[in-house]
Amino acid sequence: MKLEIEKVVSEIEQFVITNTSELEAFRIRFLGSKGLVKDLYGLLKSVPNEEKKEAGQQVNELRAKAEEKYALLKEQLESADQSRDGADLSRPGEPSTIGARHPLSLVRSEIIEIFNRIGYTVSEGPEIEDDWHNFSALNFPPEHPARDMQDTFFIEKGEQEMALRTHTSSVQVRVMENAEPPIRTISPGRVYRNEAISARAHCFFHQVEGLYIDKDVSFADLKQTLLYFAKEMFGEKAKIRMRPSYFPFTEPSAEVDVSCSICNAEGCNVCKHTGWLEILGCGMVDPNVLEACGIDSKIYSGFAFGMGIERITQLKYRVNDLRLYSENDIRFLKQFTSGI
Repeated sequence: MKLEIEKVVSEIEQFVITNTSELEAFRIRFLGSKGLVKDLYGLLKSVPNEEKKEAGQQVNELRAKAEEKYALLKEQLESADQSRDGADLSRPGEPSTIGARHPLSLVRSEIIEIFNRIGYTVSEGPEIEDDWHNFSALNFPPEHPARDMQDTFFIEKGEQEMALRTHTSSVQVRVMENAEPPIRTISPGRVYRNEAISARAHCFFHQVEGLYIDKDVSFADLKQTLLYFAKEMFGEKAKIRMRPSYFPFTEPSAEVDVSCSICNAEGCNVCKHTGWLEILGCGMVDPNVLEACGIDSKIYSGFAFGMGIERITQLKYRVNDLRLYSENDIRFLKQFTSGI
């Protein structure tokens, strides 16, 4: 019996293990249910009674030796695998950061939802436009300053003039050319102006423009639509005022102010102590625009309006630097939730 134990001890010491397959072979040979240690326990039955105690202790020590070698080599092999992978699998995982929707996307979605509730559909169009859709069809005269290189990013000059669109009114032209009145649609999208980047201006920004064409549409309809929008966006206490203005594609035209929700129209630094904040431009669609798009201006009339999404976002979240919206700074973006 003693010789059998010494033989197994020697084999355990000489057994070479360099990978997990060899480690498993070691376990099966010595510690498995049919392994050598199990066989030695079976041989104790044939050992004389006076020698059984000593032989049993030797087998127990042998098993402990095999288990110790197995555990040590297993730990070494696992550590080597982690080093090769370049990752410590025993380290706790880092929590995943849940993202948030961009503030401009939040406000864009809210504007669309507000107008959807009163029957406006969403229309989209290309960001690279020809002269007709971007200028001529909208009653821009050839000498209008908006056609100047300082205001527009022209891609191609000449007979077939192409430029990055300066407003989403070009989408409205495409809708009027391809649809029969009544038309009730909004056109959200990115637009481009050749301007110096600062806290109050950028070379690209986002607009939502609205259009309603039908019989007997009046300026009163326009005013009530914009009052509804202001109350839905800024609260039931919101009021609007309209100031005369000029746009080539509308007549009459107006700028629209909303009562300052920060100071309840009492006057503060944000509204420059006037109690009012400018939010959009609007007006009745010029008959020349209707005729250019194939709509009989003697039968149909309509109104249009346009607002900058950045402007509405500034008023809603009180963020006054336009550059923050396009810098993708996670410290800025994570302040906004997707609750809208």
